[in-house]
Parts: sequence; structure tokens; C-alpha cells
Amino acid sequence: MIVLSHRGYWLERSERNQRIAFERSFQLGYGTETDLRDAGGEIVISHDVATGDELTLAQALDIYRLYSDGVLPLALNIKADGLAGFVKKALESLPGLDAFVFDMAVPDMRSYFEAGIPVFTRMSEAERQPVWLDYSAGVWLDSFGPTWYDEELVGELLSTGKRVCVVSSELHMREPQDLWSMLTHHAAAPNLMLCTDRPEQARAYFRL
Repeated sequence: MIVLSHRGYWLERSERNQRIAFERSFQLGYGTETDLRDAGGEIVISHDVATGDELTLAQALDIYRLYSDGVLPLALNIKADGLAGFVKKALESLPGLDAFVFDMAVPDMRSYFEAGIPVFTRMSEAERQPVWLDYSAGVWLDSFGPTWYDEELVGELLSTGKRVCVVSSELHMREPQDLWSMLTHHAAAPNLMLCTDRPEQARAYFRL
């Protein structure tokens, strides 16, 4: 299992998607999830509407470059349409970077396939049949309510050879212990990821 910090490894909510959260995440050897949208002709890091003081994607990749040789995964949550060409250009500045995109609108997925950028398709209780699974590099496995899947489904997805990133329950304001207990059966799987707000707790729990 690979642990991804959600919006960087933040200790205070004000640190989410900020430089300090990315530096902490990369320094401690975690993969990192973050949010991309456009503002003022640039790709910026922002979950919500940009206000003008956000890090750019280029700046975030500069931070990444300081602490990682490309092996720490980056999960890029696409918050706006039409960014594929810009994202491709930015990612090309780090050859060999382990990065993937997810959560874009379904029609916009095609532009990322065509650009050669790895895409994770969504799967949740509202999306039990993931779109374009055959074209996708992995599955973003989510639960908006109580966990609807079991260890067998996780195993089935992993058996296809695709990567699987599980959204930890605390991202939806639920305690993660039951989910984490279920995932222990697959913790040794190299293609399994966990996106969490508690990366150090996860690393200790799964003995990674």
C-alpha cells in the first residue's frame, strides 16, 4: 500500500493545499493528492474557486522536485474542464513522474486519454459501473456514506492489474477504523493506495 496525503500533509486546516503541507508530505515520503483548476491563464492549486494567492502547479512541482526523484505518486483532482494540454505540459517538466488525474467531468476524460496522462476512473455507491474502465490506469474508490464495498471487491479490482486508490473515511467525516481493518487484507498490494488526512497514523496502522 502507498499512502497519499489529502491536499498535502496538513496539521491545521488552513495548511491544506499550501506549500507547508506539500513540503511536509514530500519530506516524510508520502504520495500527495491535490486539486487543480485554472485562474488567470495558469493552472493553480485550489479546491474551491481561486482567489488569486494560490500556488501554481509549476510551483508545486518545483517543491516536489526538491524532495522526490519522481517515485512519490501525485494524484491530481481535476476541478475544471479543458486543462489537459496545460497539465500535460507541466508534467512533462518532470520526466518519469508518477502522476495521475481523476474526478474530471466524464466527457473531459477523453482529452486526458488522448494526451497520454494516466486517468483513474471513479467508483462509488453512485457510480458502481466505472466509466471507461478499460482505458483507465486505475480506480478511485470512494464512499460518500457508509462503506458500500468489501475486501472482495478491492481484491477483484487489484486482480485486473489496475491501481486502486481508496478514499479514507475521515475525508467524509467518518472514523476510518472499520475501513482500515478491512484493507489490512490487501495492505501488501503494491497497486493499492490510501488517500487520507491521517498519513502518519495510516503508515503506523498498516506497518508500512
